[in-house]
Amino acid sequence: MKGNTMIPALLMLDDGTCFEGYAAGACEEVMGEVVFTTGMCGYQETITDPSYYGQIVVFTAAHIGNYGATSLDSECPNPKPEFGASGIVCHDLFTDAENGNFPHFRAENSLNATLAKMGISGIHGIDTRALTLHLRMHGSRNGIISTNLDKEYLLKKVKELPSMAGLDLASKVTTKEKFVFDTDPTPFLVGKKRDLTKKMLNVAVIDYGAKRSILLHLFNNNMHPTVFPATVTAEEILAAKPDAVMLTNGPGDPEPCDYAIKTIQGLIGKLPLFGICLGHQLLALAMGAKTYKMPFGHHGINHPVKDLTTGKVLITSQNHGFCVDPNSLPENIKITHWNLNDNTVEGMALTNAPAFSVEAPEYVLMEPETGTVLLEKDKDVRRSLASVTKVMTLLLIFEEIEKGNLKLDDMVTTSAHAKSMGGSQVFLEEGETQTVETMLKCIVIASGNDAS
Repeated sequence: MKGNTMIPALLMLDDGTCFEGYAAGACEEVMGEVVFTTGMCGYQETITDPSYYGQIVVFTAAHIGNYGATSLDSECPNPKPEFGASGIVCHDLFTDAENGNFPHFRAENSLNATLAKMGISGIHGIDTRALTLHLRMHGSRNGIISTNLDKEYLLKKVKELPSMAGLDLASKVTTKEKFVFDTDPTPFLVGKKRDLTKKMLNVAVIDYGAKRSILLHLFNNNMHPTVFPATVTAEEILAAKPDAVMLTNGPGDPEPCDYAIKTIQGLIGKLPLFGICLGHQLLALAMGAKTYKMPFGHHGINHPVKDLTTGKVLITSQNHGFCVDPNSLPENIKITHWNLNDNTVEGMALTNAPAFSVEAPEYVLMEPETGTVLLEKDKDVRRSLASVTKVMTLLLIFEEIEKGNLKLDDMVTTSAHAKSMGGSQVFLEEGETQTVETMLKCIVIASGNDAS
C-alpha cells in the first residue's frame, strides 16, 4: 500500500490471537466471524456476496485487487442496498490502480477505493497463511479489525460478539419489497443469451440473500424471476401462480429462520422447489432433518463434489458454514451430491415431490418443455481448470527438461514422453482435447523455431 493508507491496524480474534497490519478500505472498526476463502480470483464477487454478511473474509491468495473493481461484478441485485462481507483480510492489497492505471479493461476503480466507497473496512500486510492455519486448527472465530491498537480493549469487545450459531441473518439482507428481475445483462456478465423462441417460465425467488449472478442466469435461461422477501408466506407464493420456486443462498444459521421453514413446508408438493446453500439447508429443516455448524465451513471456488447419480466429480464454488446432518434425513429424501473433502452432504432430492437442493451455487436450470429441474456445470469454471491443467503440465515438463531428463525436440515429436507426464491429453471442453505435444509446438513456434 502507498500514500496515506499505511495506517497501522490490528486483527484480534476472540481467543486472544492478534495480527498486526495496515488498515484498508473505510478504515473503520468492524467485527464478524472470521472465515477464509480459497479463491484466487473473484474477490469483488466474494466481498459483495450477501451470504458473507456478518463475516470477515480472509483471502488465502497472496495478492488481492490485481485487476481493480467494477460495478458489473457486484453480487447485490438492484434495487436492493449493498450487503456483503463485514470486512476483509489479505496479505498484499494491490493499489497501483489508485492513479488510474487499471490492469483490466473492465476496471472502474481500485479495490481499495471501492471498499472505502462501500463502507467496508479491512486489514492487509498480515501473514494470512498463519491465520488460515489457525482457523483450520481451531475453527472459525469471531474477530475485530480496528485502528485502535489497544489489545485489551479489542479482546474485551470481540468477546461480546455472539456466535454465528443461532443468528438469523437472512431477515437482515432480504429485499423489503417484492420486485421483478427483468433486465438484459451485459455480455461481460453472462455469455449465454435468452432464447426468444422458447417459453419464459415464471420463477418465484425467495430471497434469503440472493446473488445477482444467480438471478442473471435464471433470466438468461428463459425464466422471469420475481423476487420475494424472506418472510413471504406460502399463500402469497401460491397466489402468484409461479411455475417453480427457488430458495436462495443467504447468511447465518438456518435453524432460527422458522418463518422460512413454515413457508417451505406449505409449498412442498404444490410447486417444484429448488434450493441453493441456505435454501438447501432450509429445505432439509422443513422436511424434519437437522443442520449443524461446521468447524470452518466451505468457502472458495475449488471444492470437489461427486454427483452420485452420474459418478462425475464437479469442481464447485462454495460459501456456507452450516451443513445438513445426513443421519437426520427422513426416508423420502435421497442424497444426490457428496463433498469429497470432508464427506458432507452437498445435494439432496425428495423422492415423493418435485424438490431438490444443492449446497454449491452452481447454475440451476429448469427445462421449459418438461419442467424438469436440472443442474448445469459452469463452463467458465471448466475453461479455467483446463488452463490451470495446461500450465501445470508445462511446468512439470520444463522441470524435467531442466533436470536433463527430457529434450524439447523429443517432446514435440514423441507422444511417449507426454504419456510419461501423466497422459498426453488435457481436458478443455466436451469432446475437445489437446495434446501436450501441440501445446509445446506453440511454445517452439513462439520462440521462432520450426515445430513441424
